[in-house]
Amino acid sequence: MAHLTIGSLIFDELDQVDLTGPHEVLSRLPDSSYAIYGKSLAPARDMRGLRILPDATIAEAPQLDVLHIPGGFGVDAQMVDPEIIAWIRRQAEGAKLVFTVCTGALLLGATGLLKGRRATTHWASHHILPSFGAVPVRERVVEDGKFVTAAGVTSGFDGALQVAARLRGQAVAEGIQLYMQYDPHPPFQAGTPESAPPEVVHATRVAMAGVIGRREEMARRIGAALT
Repeated sequence: MAHLTIGSLIFDELDQVDLTGPHEVLSRLPDSSYAIYGKSLAPARDMRGLRILPDATIAEAPQLDVLHIPGGFGVDAQMVDPEIIAWIRRQAEGAKLVFTVCTGALLLGATGLLKGRRATTHWASHHILPSFGAVPVRERVVEDGKFVTAAGVTSGFDGALQVAARLRGQAVAEGIQLYMQYDPHPPFQAGTPESAPPEVVHATRVAMAGVIGRREEMARRIGAALT
């Protein structure tokens, strides 16, 4: 069994569950090491103000076997950061597997690496994927070669378990799932736009309209530069 070097990228205004959900799974893989990397050693603050400390800078990162990219509102700034984009490209080239959660797929898309590949992301940004040449798929987890993309936030648990099974076998993944007691039974049927009450969907879309509008324009500019 070959040792696996796993790493997550962090940045300001990430969604911490996009990070910590997969960490709960992937940090438990046998014969592996896990580290968190930031552009600097300064704490990153998630979208709700939670401070997260990196283990090292991206410049200090070894070649990773598994690169994990979370999402959150902060991906917008990362998509136009040349140092972050170049680092993701370099890491992805040598990685065995690249795993994104939520709008982390848009950050990966900004590198040009999702051109022609099937992918998913958070439902509110799903329509932006084609700007990067990706093929949008309405599934909770999508695998295309070494790229694994998970939809919004909590789907990171599902994606990480699929990654665990792919890397260490289904029995290992099932053992991790059992330890976590990951057996969700949500109290409401409001987890997707299709299942949520229309008024809830409308209110959520209105609340996110500014962010999504700016992201659409940014994605169009980045996508045009990739062609």
